[in-house]
Order: sequence, then structure tokens, then C-alpha cells
Amino acid sequence: MSKQTVRRARAKRIVAHLKKVYPEPKSELVHKTPFQFLVAVVMSAQCTDKVVNRVTAPLFKKYKTASDFAQAKASVFEKEISSVTFFRNKARHIIESAKKVVTEYGGRVPETEKELVALPGVGYKTAHVILNELYGVSEGIPTDTHVKRFAKRFDLVDSSDLKKISKELEALIPKKDWKYVNNGLVLYGRYVCKAQKHDCTSHPLTKLWPEANKRWTKTGA
Repeated sequence: MSKQTVRRARAKRIVAHLKKVYPEPKSELVHKTPFQFLVAVVMSAQCTDKVVNRVTAPLFKKYKTASDFAQAKASVFEKEISSVTFFRNKARHIIESAKKVVTEYGGRVPETEKELVALPGVGYKTAHVILNELYGVSEGIPTDTHVKRFAKRFDLVDSSDLKKISKELEALIPKKDWKYVNNGLVLYGRYVCKAQKHDCTSHPLTKLWPEANKRWTKTGA
């Protein structure tokens, strides 16, 4: 039996659990408008959702639409999001993206990967998180630190590059199940099996493949 066949079977069991426990994949990033969600996802890069939600609680009372963000003054906006990592770059990307969305898309968040990744600060992962959440479109599997960690621990992929991991997972998992992977593993990693090394033999996914309990790295990836 080939390695790919074995991995595909293992992935099938993992996804079956995620579908059962997290049947309605939804991000925990708080937002009321589509562009606010784009902003929150951009801000969440290398930053926890908890921190982002704390920052956006007052921010989103002031800025609601793409037009609102497009008119933000950079120096003020930087201070308003200074609690998140790389806030200067993120502030610049958000304002530039807002201007582009206003001028090119009439203020509506684009609905395709090609259009989204053309926005400043929006890469493959961010684009597919947005498509999944806002439009129910699963055209790719977004890979963040949680997805990478479990993809490596459960020996589903060979690569360590986030986009390459996405492509390897997409080759293993049927497209109809892609939408369950990112949010499912994020929630599982956040609330069940955290990154710090510990005994997780009793955790549901580890029970499916006990070898995962031996596959820890210093980074948790």
C-alpha cells in the first residue's frame, strides 16, 4: 500500500471526526460586515483571534465598510491596532485593500481567489478563509499554524511551507470536505490538543492514530 493511500485513509478518519464535532465551520473572529471580516483575518496573521477580537471590538464601531477603512488616517489607524503583531504593515495593507475594494469592486469584498490575493496583505490562506466564511465557497484548504501542526503530527504531508501543505491536503481530501479542515483543526487545536507538548493519548484524533503522540517538535509544527 502506497504512502499516499495510507495518508488518504488516515485523513478520511480525521475529517470524519471534525465533521461530526464541528458540523458548521465558522470563524471565531467577531464581525458584522464582510469587509470587517477581511480586516480581522488580515490582522489575525501570527496573532490570536482573542487579541484580534479585543482590538476590533472598539475599532469596528468606528469602521464598518470598506469606504470607512479607505478613509482611515494611517497614523491614527496604526495606533488603533497597535496591540496586534506587525501592526504597521497590517494597517497599511488594510487601508490599501479598502481603497482597492472601493474603487474596483464598488465596496464589495471580491468572491474569487484571484481577486482576493491581488489585495495587499491577502495571501492564499486569507483568501480561502474569506471565501469559506463569507460566501460558503471551498476552493482551497487554508493552512495556518494549527493546520500545519496537525498535518505534520499526523504525517499527512511532507512539506513545511504553508501553501504547499494546503496543496498536499487538497490532494488527500475530497473537495466536498475541504470546508471542515481549517476551522475544525483550529478549534481542535485551540480547545482540545494545544501546541505545548503533552500526553494526548486520550484525545479523539490521537486515538485514531496513536503515533501522533510521539511526533512533537519544539515549534509544535
